[in-house]
Amino acid sequence: MKVVILAGGLGTRISEETSTIPKPMVEIGGKPILWHIMKIYSQYGFNEFIICLGYKSYMVKEYFSHYFLHMSDVTIDMKTNETNIHNTESEPWKITLVDTGLDTMTGGRLKKIEKYIKNETFLLTYGDGVADINILELLAFHRKTKKLATLTAVQTSGRFGVLDVDKEGDVQSFLEKPKGEDSWISTGFFVLEPNIFNYITEDAFVVWEREPMENLAKDGQLGAYKHTGFWKCMDTLRDKVELERLWQSGEALWKLWK
Repeated sequence: MKVVILAGGLGTRISEETSTIPKPMVEIGGKPILWHIMKIYSQYGFNEFIICLGYKSYMVKEYFSHYFLHMSDVTIDMKTNETNIHNTESEPWKITLVDTGLDTMTGGRLKKIEKYIKNETFLLTYGDGVADINILELLAFHRKTKKLATLTAVQTSGRFGVLDVDKEGDVQSFLEKPKGEDSWISTGFFVLEPNIFNYITEDAFVVWEREPMENLAKDGQLGAYKHTGFWKCMDTLRDKVELERLWQSGEALWKLWK
């Protein structure tokens, strides 16, 4: 089963990093967050990837084109220009890198890789979010619902603390950034059937999260797998710093691999 990763956006809200590199190449623990996402899927046996590129796409292509060499012990004979690979720690990944356009929106990017799916169920996620999600359980849930699309939903914390104040002005309780019982958001980590492409037009400016997903929901073809574990999106520099802190402290819950 193929894994599609949307990795072509500008990442303007983390411009401190993305002025020189594409957002999926921003590093956590010395590795691009894109690598971390791929490792999550690889842990569950999904090793074939289609990466939708756009902004500074050449940097992602260069990274993976040299990846095998960087992860290997090599002997280079400068006289004969021969290179011998002794052993490698590279992953068993097959990666298709597709330039889907600089200004293309998420739905447009997805439509452009339709030909690589070949009428098969596939996985989709964004190139900036990590989670300790069990992909096999997600897939089993999707198959049970028999819908065309399944997203992964998480509960988010409120932006501000919540106070319980009585009539006299006394604070009875304080809860910092509580999770709302009904505040579920889509995090990516989709399972999709190939017929979802019928919901996406050829327009490059189609946003996957708008008309296509809205129409899937109206048709009763969109399910939500509720994930109660860890999830975090690297949306801002603050998020990047927090993910780096978790990695360095050994608290990176998305690190499912050894």
